[in-house]
Parts: sequence; structure tokens; C-alpha cells
Amino acid sequence: STISKDSLKTSLQQLECHFTWNLLEEHVGLEALEETILDHIKFVVGYDITDYNILSYVYYLKNSNEKALRNLQKAEEAIQKHHPGEIARRSLVTWGNYAWIYYHMQRYEEAQTYVSKVENSCKKLSSAHGKIQLPEVYAEQGWAFLRFGRNYFASAKNCFENALKSEPNNPDFNAGYAIAMYRLEYLASRFGDEKASCLKALQRAAELDPNNTTVAALLALELQQLNRGNEGEKYIEEGLKKTPDFPIFLRYAANFYRKKGDVDKALEILKKALALTPNSVFLHHQLGLSYKVKIYELKQERYTPREEVENLIQLGIFHLKTVIHKKPVFFSAYSDLAMMYAQGERYEEAEEIFHEVLQRKDLPCGDKQEIYLHYGNFQRFNMRSDSKAIKCYIEGLKIEKDSYGRKKCGEAAETLLKQKIKRGLRDATDIGTLGLVHNLNGKKQEAIECYEKAIALDPYNEEYLNALSELQLSI
Repeated sequence: STISKDSLKTSLQQLECHFTWNLLEEHVGLEALEETILDHIKFVVGYDITDYNILSYVYYLKNSNEKALRNLQKAEEAIQKHHPGEIARRSLVTWGNYAWIYYHMQRYEEAQTYVSKVENSCKKLSSAHGKIQLPEVYAEQGWAFLRFGRNYFASAKNCFENALKSEPNNPDFNAGYAIAMYRLEYLASRFGDEKASCLKALQRAAELDPNNTTVAALLALELQQLNRGNEGEKYIEEGLKKTPDFPIFLRYAANFYRKKGDVDKALEILKKALALTPNSVFLHHQLGLSYKVKIYELKQERYTPREEVENLIQLGIFHLKTVIHKKPVFFSAYSDLAMMYAQGERYEEAEEIFHEVLQRKDLPCGDKQEIYLHYGNFQRFNMRSDSKAIKCYIEGLKIEKDSYGRKKCGEAAETLLKQKIKRGLRDATDIGTLGLVHNLNGKKQEAIECYEKAIALDPYNEEYLNALSELQLSI
């Protein structure tokens, strides 16, 4: 072809679209993401351009270029319908995606045509030279980042902040910003990072668009988190009246009732939502968590109805298996599934799940610590093996990242070791291990004392001698 492939590639990299935003496949379950977007298209009005664009990118990742092109056509139809007066301005992302897909299909002429369309439109739209920065492009990038999971939430927040600079009162941009803030705060509380409150952002977004029940539900959950649950529940009750058949709202409403302790109400809402969107990974996970609470409640009763409990365990296992099948990177769900097997005394299967997930190369540190914590709890309470539990907790503690999971591993290991030592078995190994735990917990003085005691019992132990001299040097 007459077009130079290299110069085309250079032009493609200048475009603002899903192909240049660094959205990596390994951070999502493609099947789950496809189903989420299809549900969104079905139930949410006003986001079709954004939805069709990202769906086309998902089909590209699934090697279905023809489907990708069909969804870009749908995005174009939506642009013509909703923004007939600003076709060029609203089409920049869509045209950019077209150019990339044609490039990957080795249809370079067509790719070049779309690159030129974008370049010409940008020249017309901006009197100044340089990259064009339109609020709706920032917003579209923000929504794409939210869809690709927690590694992108901070970037999503920045995108919506940029969009809001030009249009501070835009309800859609405010909703995106508030959702990004909410998710960042949730992550921070789970992995022990610094957190900024999302309350103000949610209140503002809810004020600007009182009909957005998704934002209202997140506001309710945030208020509940701040021990203002009664205030929050009003938003949930209003939402149930306004959008009784909107599954995205329903799943947050169910979450609210489960956290409130009303698990029957949560299950009722979840089943209704699942009938509307049977493929939602979020719903399957919430059902699994709700059955866990229900099983716990039944086991507390004087006469535990065995058959009913068995039945709920089966249901819980089914829903949680669905989650990890549809979204293999949903790491916390593996622990939930293992613990559900443990409820049914299917200990070998529980072990298998823990082993499987801990061997994953793509398991992030925070998740790994959390899973070691659950694995330790499983060894301690289900298998009644304190020594295996201690090993698990220490593995979690050895991972340097500060997190809730690490803190809990440290506390649990310390408690168990102190109990063992207190029982009067003056075992150098236990005392030395407690020294290690203190050291990993940053309690150097306590660690030194433990190592000194361990050496008194086992004078030639290289490990304790080395650990002690290193500690003494570091103080």
C-alpha cells in the first residue's frame, strides 16, 4: 500500500481512544466485562456512545474485529441521534477506535482515512495547536478506567477532575467523579492506604441529578459506613420506589440491607436483580456473601435445620464458583469459596482453592495477604492446626505492603504463639518464631528479647544468632 505503516503507527499513537489509554486485558475478566456492558446498555439510558465504544474495544481484545466494527457503527448512530449538531466533536474517540481496528486488520487505507478525519476535526475544533482536550473525551476515558478495575480508579478520578474543570456542574461528570472517589475510599480501607472521604462528592452528584439512583445508593452505603445508616436508608427506600427494576441500583440496595443485618431482605432483592441480569458477577458474589451470613444465622439457632443449611451451602458454592469462572481476577472470591466449602466440611476442596489462588503469578500483594489471613483462619478454626495457621499468618506478614490483611496476620500469629508459649512448653522454636513475628511487626526490642530466650534454650541455632546480631546492629 502507498501508506507508510510506520508513519501511520505514529499518527495512531497520537489519538485519544481506548487503544491509547493503556487498558490491559489482564486486569479484567473479558467475559464478565462484556456482560456488564451489555447489561448497562439494556438498563441505562444516555451512555450508549460510551458503552458501544468500550464494547468494541472488548471485542477487539477477544479477537472479534467484525463485532468491534459493528459496535462502532452503533456508537455512530447514537452520536447522530443525540448530538446531530456536533458530530465531529462527539466522534473523536469512535473514529480513533475505527482507525486502530482497521490498522490491526491490516486495512491501512481505511485506518488512514479515520486518522485524517480526527486530525482535520481537531484542527477545526481548536484554534490553538496541540492536543485537543475536550471534557467529554476525558469523561469517556474516566468511564473506561472505571470499567477496567481497581488499578485504574485513581486515573479515573483524574479524568473526571479534568472534565469538571470545563463543566463543574455537569451531572454526568460529577457522578463519575463521585463513583471513582467511592471506589478509591473502599480500596484504601481494605488495603490500609491513605483515604480521602467521598461523602461530599456523592452528596453533590446526588443533588445535581436526583434521578441517578446508583449515586443515591452509593451515598446511602457511605452514610451507613459513617454510622448514619438511618439517613442512608431513606435514599434506598426512595430508590426502590423510583427504579424498582433497575438491577445496578438493586445490587447496592441489597448490599445495604446485608450490612444492616437484614439478610432476608438482601436475598429477596438480589434474586429479583439476578432475574433481570443473570450474568452479573457482582450479583453472584453478593448472593454468595449473603448465604454465608444466612448459614451463620441458622447455625446459631437451637435446632439447626440441617437440610436447609446444606441447601444454602450448595447455593453459596454454586454462586461463588460462577464468580471465579466468569472473572478469574476476582481474587477475594476464592477465599469466600474456600470458606463456603469449609462450611460444608469439604476441607480438601477448600485446600485446593487456597492452593490454586496462592500459586497465581498475577496475585497482587494486598490480596495475597488477605488470602493468607483467611487460609490461616481456615487452618486454625476448621482444621484445628495452630502450627499450620501460624505458618500461613507469617507468610502474609512477610509481604512488606502495609494493609489490613497484614496487620491481622501479625496480630493472629502473635496471639497464637503467645498462647503456645504460655502453655509452658518451653520450646525454642515457638519463642524464636515469636521473635520473627515481632521483628516483622516492627517491634525490635521484643524481638531481641525473644531471640535471647530462644538462644538460651538452643545455644547453637544459627538462625537465631544471625537474627539477633542483625537486630542489635539495626538499633
